[in-house]
Amino acid sequence: MIDAPIRWSITFSLLALLLLPGTTAEAQNMEGQQLKRTLPPDTAVTQTDRVTVKGEEVPYEVTTGTQPVYGENDSAIASLHYTYYRRTDVDDRTRRPLMISFNGGPGSGSLWMHLGYTSPKRLKISDEGFPTQPYGVQDNPHSIINKADIVYVNPVNTGFSRILDEDVKRETFFGVNADVEYLADWIDTFVSRHNRWRSPKYLIGESYGTTRVAGLAGELQNSHWMYLNGVILVSPTGLGLEPAGPSPRSEALKLPYYAATAWYHDQLPSDLQTRDLQDLLSEVENYTVEQYIPAVTRGGFIDSTRRQSVAQQVARYSGLSKRFVLNHNLAVPADAFWKQLLQEQGYTIGRLDSRYKGVDPKNAGDEYDYPAELTSWNHAFTPAINHYLRTDLGFETDLKYNVFGPVRPWEDDNNDTGEQLRQAMAQNPYLHVMVQSGYYDGATDYFSAKYVMWNLGTRDTLRDRLRFEGYRSGHMMYLRAEDRGRANDDLRSFIKNSIPEEGTPARYGPTRK
Repeated sequence: MIDAPIRWSITFSLLALLLLPGTTAEAQNMEGQQLKRTLPPDTAVTQTDRVTVKGEEVPYEVTTGTQPVYGENDSAIASLHYTYYRRTDVDDRTRRPLMISFNGGPGSGSLWMHLGYTSPKRLKISDEGFPTQPYGVQDNPHSIINKADIVYVNPVNTGFSRILDEDVKRETFFGVNADVEYLADWIDTFVSRHNRWRSPKYLIGESYGTTRVAGLAGELQNSHWMYLNGVILVSPTGLGLEPAGPSPRSEALKLPYYAATAWYHDQLPSDLQTRDLQDLLSEVENYTVEQYIPAVTRGGFIDSTRRQSVAQQVARYSGLSKRFVLNHNLAVPADAFWKQLLQEQGYTIGRLDSRYKGVDPKNAGDEYDYPAELTSWNHAFTPAINHYLRTDLGFETDLKYNVFGPVRPWEDDNNDTGEQLRQAMAQNPYLHVMVQSGYYDGATDYFSAKYVMWNLGTRDTLRDRLRFEGYRSGHMMYLRAEDRGRANDDLRSFIKNSIPEEGTPARYGPTRK
């Protein structure tokens, strides 16, 4: 419950004021012209609240608003919408972590991790993550607000973020490297405005957001001289390190995910079905690395006896038929798996979370008609974020909240974000990285995420700063109540372990006296 009146803090130019919908100035200056929905580039509304986390009552301040993106001549060319949670009973913020949160897409708003994962408010959903009515939010007893302040950022054209200068080229924002460059500058401004330069700083990104934060780790360090303590990759993409796909090797890496999903839906042989999931996956992972990948790399030149043996084992682990595996030359594409696994029962399974089932008009075909999981999530998240921002927090605007915004065409060339993160780790001994993945995520499967992590830690000197955590859920593993609690606990321990004792030098090797 909100326990203090709204406090407005609005700073914008006279021009921005004239553009505010519904103002007298707008009516006088736009008489006879079509009105345009817009927001001032620099505005905020703040409220206070409190939440109980781990038995501790935590008072906090929540500010939602806009902050400009500045162009080459230091004029505002875009405005990013954000929501910032700050614990209020902390006097010294030099040891208080700041976590900067991004979602993916790349055209996705920040609502997913905002209302699903780390903030003091969470979505009203079932314990397994399915929509419930009435829609809305409630206190999140697992929030990391007890250990870190958090800001959720909407990149250009997501959420309420918009381009202001119509003459600016879209390539300024919409591409792997352009995205990283302008967001790093925006973060620099935010950290300066809120006096957080001395705080331990963390980036957390989900899905494409992992590409974003991996690149930001390097860009912030190299161009803004901002050094981080941690980067969290939630359901990570390939970061430029994964085998190019679709390819036999990239499809082979999905076998542990296929096994997890088939286990969940009771599609495995009885001797595998009765085993604990974790124990089973360890076996499948080992088979994938030691036997499956070497086999598919031989392509059409694999020995026929070995081909039959591999097809039999892949079928056994995946819940598919041997013939189906052979028909796909041993490497079954994910879209075929989603259509085929429960075909006899009349269902498809979800891409981002394969616990979800869908219904197609016919069983035939190579892929499902709609993503069952995403339809369910939109059902729950969209009404909740709109009501929370507009009504609970009092952020008034006629703009549409872009759950998914127009960011195409997106420039994907020269993606070396994984290498940027590796270099940032090498140059900054304080920097730690954690990967969080759901076993039932078929879009950014957990074993490919392990592969990416292994290829970040190509030197033994980095391995002790890399951590992997898996969960019995999907892409947004935090939607399942049990995993939401554990994942937030993992964040707390990651933060604790990545903040050195006061006075510890950032250097390799022992400190000599």
